Amino acid sequence: MDQITQFAPIILMFVVVYFFMIRPQMKRAKKEKTFASELKKGDRIVTKSGMHGKIIDFSEKNNAVIIETGAGKITFDRSSISMEMSSKLNEPVTEKKDDQKKIADKK
Repeated sequence: MDQITQFAPIILMFVVVYFFMIRPQMKRAKKEKTFASELKKGDRIVTKSGMHGKIIDFSEKNNAVIIETGAGKITFDRSSISMEMSSKLNEPVTEKKDDQKKIADKK
């Protein structure tokens, strides 16, 4: 019984580290992997370095994406695409209720 109480803080630390650090990181990695596999032509994306563009083709041989930017066509690795920024770009635009009221009031 005395040995269990000695190891209890160590076991508790491992449980806390697992639930607050390891598990969320594994979830995020899985979510990013599914995001990268679900990309399709025409999606607007932002790379992790900040380059904005539109997907025009995929290179399955190199596991890369060819994007079109203002400067031309550039090839990026799929893992270099930012999930957060790209998902915001591809969301449908919704008008706020306040904006709709202002428009209606002006008429």
